[in-house]
Amino acid sequence: MKRIYLLFIVLFGIQNLTFSKTDTIKVHSQIMDKTISNLVITPESYDQSESYPSVYLLHGAGGNFTSWSGIADLQFYADLYDMIIVCPDGGRTSWYYDSPVDPQMQYESYVTSELVEWVDDHYATKQRREFRAITGLSMGGHGGLYLGFRHQDIFGNVGSTSGGVDIRPFPRNWDISKRLGTYAENPATWEKNTVINLVHLLDGKSLNIIIDCGTADFFYDANVRLHEKLEERNIPHDFISRPGAHNGAYWKNSIAYQLLFFNNKFKSL
Repeated sequence: MKRIYLLFIVLFGIQNLTFSKTDTIKVHSQIMDKTISNLVITPESYDQSESYPSVYLLHGAGGNFTSWSGIADLQFYADLYDMIIVCPDGGRTSWYYDSPVDPQMQYESYVTSELVEWVDDHYATKQRREFRAITGLSMGGHGGLYLGFRHQDIFGNVGSTSGGVDIRPFPRNWDISKRLGTYAENPATWEKNTVINLVHLLDGKSLNIIIDCGTADFFYDANVRLHEKLEERNIPHDFISRPGAHNGAYWKNSIAYQLLFFNNKFKSL
C-alpha cells in the first residue's frame, strides 16, 4: 500500500493531493490576556481556494478542547459533509459567559468574536452567518444556545445536546456561582443569563435550532420546559428525546443527528 501511495505522488505530483487533518491552534485572547488552545478539523476536500461551512462544538464542564474528539470521529463528519469543525477550549467551568465577577472568564467574547474572527482569517470558511453553526454538550449545550441566541448576527444555526438550559435549579453546582455570583445575592443576573429566559430574543425566522436530550438525563426536565416554551412562542425547532443518560454514548449518537441537521441547512442555501 505504501509503494502504491508513493507511486501516486510520483505520477501525479504532491500539489494535486488534498489532506484532511486536525490542527491544534493557539489563539491569544486580548480580552483575557491569555493564549487558548483549540482544535480545527478540515475535510479531505479542503482547498484554500474554496470555502466551507463551519461548526463550533463546545465541551462540557470539566472538559477541554480535546473532549469532543474523544467522543466522536470528527474527521469522519468533516470529510462526509465537507465542513470545518472547530472545538474551542472554554475553560473547565466558564459556562461560556462573560463573567461579571471574573475577568479571566470572558468566554462569550472569546468564542463569538476573537475565535470566529481568527478562524475566518486563517481558514477558507464561508463567512455568512447562514453557513456557521454552534452546538455543544452539557455546559456546552447551554453555551451553544446561549451564544447562538445572543449572537444571531454570527450564527445562523444553533444546537444543544444534554444542555444545561436552565441553570437556576443548580445554584451550587459546576462553579456557576463563581461566574455569576451567588444566586442568593444576584438573582437578576442568574435570571437573565439562563437559556430558557432568552426565548424572547427569537423571532422564529433567524435561527435553525436543534435540541436533544435523553430521558434519563438530569437536565431532561429543563430541556422539555424549553421545548414547550418554544412551542408556545411558535418558534420552529427540532426537539429530539430518546432513552439515554448524561454520557459519552448519548453524545456520540446525538452529534450525528446534529451535524446532519446542520449540513442539510447548509446545503439548502
